[in-house]
Amino acid sequence: MAFEKSTIVRSMNLLFWVLERAAPKPGAVLAERLWCTIPGSAKLAAADPGERFTVRVNGVHVVAEAWGDGPAVYLMHGWGGSRRQLDPFVAPLVAAGHRVISLDAPSHGESGPGTFGPRRGLLTEFSEALAATVAVAGPAHGLIAHSLGGTAAAIAMLDGLPVGQAVLISAMGDPAPYTVEFARWLGFGERIRSGFLRRLEKRVGRAFGDFDVLSRARETEVTPLPPLLVVHDRKDREVHYRDGQELAMAWPSAELLSTVGLGHRRILSDPEVITRAVNHVAAMASSSGTPR
Repeated sequence: MAFEKSTIVRSMNLLFWVLERAAPKPGAVLAERLWCTIPGSAKLAAADPGERFTVRVNGVHVVAEAWGDGPAVYLMHGWGGSRRQLDPFVAPLVAAGHRVISLDAPSHGESGPGTFGPRRGLLTEFSEALAATVAVAGPAHGLIAHSLGGTAAAIAMLDGLPVGQAVLISAMGDPAPYTVEFARWLGFGERIRSGFLRRLEKRVGRAFGDFDVLSRARETEVTPLPPLLVVHDRKDREVHYRDGQELAMAWPSAELLSTVGLGHRRILSDPEVITRAVNHVAAMASSSGTPR
């Protein structure tokens, strides 16, 4: 994601400069830990409480909450967020006749620590938590996901998770270019970057290329992928606007909704975004009773 310098980061630039040249393996360990460290997030006011339940995923208790009745729509937050961030979508979706299920990824919100420990998370844990929650709570007639949660949701769909209609907001199309930005930000080169990517692949048990949503969407044999609404702000400082453009072009059936001035998080409370997202998933519910 878009990175900014701080005094601490400038101090670490020197450390990584030395590690890149003299000790790339310890540098890769440190880079992996920093990449997977979850930033703190502000506490948000809760919507009217729903039905709280837990799902066991890889030994972790994932906390979810449900409201309403009807075809199920799942809400998936992003990196460093929680299910509370998508509360603005709950009441409109319930009013449109949906059962809404929102969940906290491992190491986020009220869910237990992920496999990498407290305050650290993995992209795969988002996808696995979503798939496990769908398995417990019922078919996903619709899905609305934000940021890294959107990338994880796309991976879950490309891996075969049936979803009727999807909305991805501020989602990353391919994490690989962001690892290059991350390396540049911290001041290390390819010796450490390649080492930390190998460590990540070993940790999650998947090749890093599996997370390239753009390439996989162009080449997928999953038939059909759900119709997709991509929402992205032109001034997003965390996930580049081009990710939204490229995702909308790569996905077999997609539409791009561009906003201006909403950034990466305020986009989740924008009335037009909420209306368009609800209408997108509701259109499927009115014409089909099961995921496609």
